[in-house]
Amino acid sequence: MKLLYIVSIVSARQTIYIANAYFVPDSDTLRALEGAVRRGVDVRVIVPGELTDVPIVRQAARWQYERMLRRGIRIFEYQPTMMHAKTMVVDGIWTTIGSSNFDERSFRLNDEVNVNVHDEAIAGEMEKMFFDDLAKSEEITLRQWFRRPWFDRLKERLAGRLKPQL
Repeated sequence: MKLLYIVSIVSARQTIYIANAYFVPDSDTLRALEGAVRRGVDVRVIVPGELTDVPIVRQAARWQYERMLRRGIRIFEYQPTMMHAKTMVVDGIWTTIGSSNFDERSFRLNDEVNVNVHDEAIAGEMEKMFFDDLAKSEEITLRQWFRRPWFDRLKERLAGRLKPQL
């Protein structure tokens, strides 16, 4: 799965829309996403807000927000309920939907299943769902990121150190 994600990201020319409940990308994936932004690709990621079933994973993900935000990756936290989506749409034509978490441990250990589809109609429907969820999400900006409480920063730093085990 990791190879499929990386190839999809490095091949993107216009858009990458990711929704993932456990978004803790490893350094290879982060570099691929950063490279996509440098190529002019619109990269947006929806992750869970405060309503999540595994808070430590959310904290580990947030540990990387500053790097992602500084490099132009747009991050949105889903607000109304717990989000458990695991999807990616690339350039309005390629879609992956399934059980793969976007984290180092899942890529390394789990044999998860995704459906991967190369079809504009399906990708269009997935983009519509992505934007419906985006409307229910709060964008995280660098300005507000630097205003978060010191205790949140401490939790994120500690969780970040556990990233390979999550």
